[in-house]
Formats: sequence, C-alpha cells, structure tokens
Amino acid sequence: MPPVLTIGPHKLEQVTVLAPMAGVSDRPFRELCRHFGAGLAVSEMVTSDTRLWQSQKSSTRLNHQGETGLRAVQIAGADPEQMANAARENEKLGAQIIDINMGCPAKKVCKQAAGSALLRDENKVAQILDAVVSAVNLPVTLKIRTGWDRQNRNAVRIAQMAEQLGITALTIHGRSRECRFLGEAEYDTIAEVVSQVSIPVIANGDITSAAKAKQVLEYTNAAGVMIGRAAQGRPWLFAQVNHYLSTGKSLPEPSPGTIKTILTQHLQALHSFYGDYLGVRIARKHVGWYLQNFTNGEALRTHFNQLHSAHDQISCIQTQFDQLISNGDIAA
Repeated sequence: MPPVLTIGPHKLEQVTVLAPMAGVSDRPFRELCRHFGAGLAVSEMVTSDTRLWQSQKSSTRLNHQGETGLRAVQIAGADPEQMANAARENEKLGAQIIDINMGCPAKKVCKQAAGSALLRDENKVAQILDAVVSAVNLPVTLKIRTGWDRQNRNAVRIAQMAEQLGITALTIHGRSRECRFLGEAEYDTIAEVVSQVSIPVIANGDITSAAKAKQVLEYTNAAGVMIGRAAQGRPWLFAQVNHYLSTGKSLPEPSPGTIKTILTQHLQALHSFYGDYLGVRIARKHVGWYLQNFTNGEALRTHFNQLHSAHDQISCIQTQFDQLISNGDIAA
C-alpha cells in the first residue's frame, strides 16, 4: 500500500504532488495534472512583494477562479514581514495551503537572497517561517534543497527548525542549490530528514517514472513524491505512478491518438486562460514537450512555433499529428 499524505487538515487522495514550476504550473496545467490524479498541484511561485501583484505575470499566477482541488500557493521572498503579508493576502484570495519557496536555484531569485539562497542564513529562515505560520490560519508548507552546496547540507537542521515552528509538511529536492538541476538527485539526505522529523516529508528530484517513484518512496520512507520536469508533456505520469503504487502493475503509455486529444484540450485551455495572444506563445513550449518522443516531432515543433493564432495551432495539431501517427513516427 502507498503511504498516506496529510497536510494539516487535508488528507490527499494520492501521494503524488505537482511541483510549483515557474512558467509551467499555471492553472491549465494544474487542472490537467489533477485530472490525471495529482493529489496536490502547487501554484507557480508568486513574489511576496504585493506591490507587484498588479503585473500581468503575478495577476495571472494569482488567478484561481474555478480551480478544482486544494489551492496551494507558493510564495517567495526574503523579508519576513513581507512574506507574512503575502501569506495573509493569499489567504484572503482563497488559498488553502501556503507553501514557502526556499528551493528555487534560479540566479535572479537567489540574487534577492530568496529561494535556496536562504539556506545559507538559518536565522533568516527561522524568522520567515515563524512570521508566515503566525500570519495565517492555514497549513504552511516548505520546499527546500539539501543545502547550499555539497559541503553544506543543512536540510536536517532546517527540517527540525521547520517542525518546531509549525510547518505542516516539507518537500526536499535531492540536490543542493549549487547543483541546480545537474547530475543525479540523491536521496540519502531526504531519508535522513524523514528519520529526524515527524511531519510529512515529500521527496522531489528525478521522479521520472512510476517505478522510480516507488523506489524513492521505499528508500526514503517519504510520505509522498513531487513530480516536476518529468510531467512536462506527460501529465498522465501521475496516473501511471498512482496505479503502480496501488497495484504494482504498470499502465502503458497513452496511444498517439490519446496524446493528440490531451494536447488539443491543453491548448484550448491555454488559449482560454491567457487569451489568443499570450496563449499562443505559451502553448509553444508545452507542445515542444509533448512532441519529444516523436521521431519527427522536431519538424512539427518548428512549424508549430511559426503559427500566430489559436485556430491555426489547433488545426496544426489536428492535421499534422494525424500525419505523424499514420506514418508511425513515434519513438519506441
């Protein structure tokens, strides 16, 4: 039996969690991943500076109208008071879980002493956690990395601090900030953290298949797994992982025709959410991920990226995708 993942008062139906990926985990993608069984889908990172929330980027990320499932909002920043205020404002907007970002390795985030840069300042970490937990009547979760670099893995100390300050669940990416997304994730640190705290720990990093998810859960004794890049263009991965954890049996990859249907629906959701201008542009990267396993997918991607209307994008997928299928142009 798979583990049970509970965050505050919320018992998740599945232990699979969609990672908060900036520019990826928007509302259409979260809804799609929930459809395929993600127990929780965390929003894209939102700045804690509420003065910037009127920008198109932030206002879109804060849009949860009609969203199904638990609304988990990730906030990022380095000022405890600002983070607390952002948490309060998100609670007013309908957030049900607040997630604190101390795992992002991006340079522009770390330059602001936010994201994983905070792991170098444990006092500041404590101040932020205390401020945010005290500011809201919601469960507050935390996402971290193993440490700043390989020589300074302080995830255990951060986890123990987080538990003492009222954090209800912790996600750990099995790389340091220095590693960014290079090399392979390590799970020894995650296993050590699990052994040292009683709050649920979610394992993250290189969860690329159902078998890998099971392996990581068994190795670390984590309460759940967070899936990020592997779900890009493969939202059905959540269904595969959930099925494997509950039955021990593998679900096959969806047929090309099924992928075409999923992709078409995803495009329609992007166009509806962002409008034709932005939706068309944002759709391009998603289509690129869906086409990765097609042997002639690169040619279709190049053609698709030259299209400038929602109608043309849908038509392209409907016709060209059928041609790829008829030619058998899908990788084994």
